[in-house]
Amino acid sequence: MKILLLNGVNMNMLGKRNHSLYGADTLPELEKKVQQYAESLGATVVCAQSNVEGELVNILQLTDCDAVVLNAGAYAHYSYALRDCIECIDIPVVDVHMSNIYARESFRHTDVLASVCSATFVGKGIQSYFDAVQFLVENNGTTQTSI
Repeated sequence: MKILLLNGVNMNMLGKRNHSLYGADTLPELEKKVQQYAESLGATVVCAQSNVEGELVNILQLTDCDAVVLNAGAYAHYSYALRDCIECIDIPVVDVHMSNIYARESFRHTDVLASVCSATFVGKGIQSYFDAVQFLVENNGTTQTSI
């Protein structure tokens, strides 16, 4: 299985952002750890990141991967463009948040992507990514859940 690890807006600032919410790893460090974890499960991960909503849509529409792990950052709270894109593509997408969006500011409680994703994992830092990869490998994204 080939998985696209797609990180959105401000995720390139990992390592500089609030460590209590996002950990101390930089984005390249996080990507490497996720790739190694996926390899241990027999999957391959390719990585991309953009701060631009339209670029994220283009990446999703053009991917040749079997599935996607997506941390859209703040776009998860209001990007109907990303939501509609995920609904249109014919591959499973798993929604990931490092922090617990439901325990933060009220505007973060809405996740417009969750209803069109195969699963959502929140609040476990990098473990949320590992859980998403494991879910995809075990289920091929066919079961909808929220964890």
